[in-house]
Amino acid sequence: MTLSILDLAPIPSGRTAADALRNTLDLARRAEQYGYRRYWVAEHHFAPGVASSAPAVLIALLAAATSTIRVGSGAVQLGHQTPLSVVEQFGLIDALHPGRVDLGIGRSGQRRAELARAELPGRRPARVVDGLLIPPPFDLSGLVKHPHLVHQATLLQQPGARTPDFAGQIDEVLAFLGGGHEAHAVPGEGADVQVWILGSSGGQSAQVAGERGLPFAANYHVSPSSVLEAVEAYREAFKPSGALAEPYVIVSADAVVADDETRARELAKGYDLWVRSIRTGAGAMPYPTPEEADAHVWTRADRELVKDRVDTRFVGSPGQVAEGLRVLRRVTGADEVLVTTITHGHEDRVRSYELLAEAWERP
Repeated sequence: MTLSILDLAPIPSGRTAADALRNTLDLARRAEQYGYRRYWVAEHHFAPGVASSAPAVLIALLAAATSTIRVGSGAVQLGHQTPLSVVEQFGLIDALHPGRVDLGIGRSGQRRAELARAELPGRRPARVVDGLLIPPPFDLSGLVKHPHLVHQATLLQQPGARTPDFAGQIDEVLAFLGGGHEAHAVPGEGADVQVWILGSSGGQSAQVAGERGLPFAANYHVSPSSVLEAVEAYREAFKPSGALAEPYVIVSADAVVADDETRARELAKGYDLWVRSIRTGAGAMPYPTPEEADAHVWTRADRELVKDRVDTRFVGSPGQVAEGLRVLRRVTGADEVLVTTITHGHEDRVRSYELLAEAWERP
């Protein structure tokens, strides 16, 4: 199947991180039954509503709980640890679950520093490209300067540490895995781990992925305004490698599916408030119930804060969402679509993925 899953291990309001992690393990087992291709988990820190703070640990648990689905990271952030530690962690998982592990790598730490120095992007109007909404860019420069986030960034590294250039870090990861480093990572060297680069723009991540001939994951769900630039930059930079003869792209999307559109929109209500908590610098809140979402009094500024993310979700019946994701795949030229679904109720989330898998496989 050309559908995969990105899971944040969301913590529903009124529940615990342990509940969220048990839900993630259950969803991975069900996803395997439904035929999904990959099950990735993200790396997030200091978020009251997200339990996926240690991807390698969680991926090991997921690999042990499943048998055929590929498991991996979307993404491990190299700004927070060394290439050697990442290769050892994923090499260890591969040693027990060979041929099933994806090492998705991001550069959010360096990206955050760049955004803090960046000038406000030019305001580009929303546009529709062959049926796909491309919203105006959201200005993240203010968010990354939030005092809470600045302080948290210092806690993710050793005092005085400086993150090396991303391209050099990727080269070191590949050298450790391929046996081309003077030091030998055990486990890790020779591991059958598929390396991916994740990116939200046409910047260094897309360039590095293309130049190294690695598969690339573009974020429509996080940065919908720049997804086309990211994919184009990757393809333009691509050089064939031992990993890939041609470019390979996976594109992410937020989606909620139910038996009918009315029910899907009810289940999706908490998303707006959840995104607001992220973009105000508080960190992802415990995922609210529809009733909690209804109780929030929205201002115009609130609505503008979340508009690009809300407008680019795929919410509706199985047929509606499957068709929307097919449009996303066609316009971006993606080889796969990576779906993130969050609802307050675990069974609603499971059912959403089940319905989507069924609809996706229909001609």
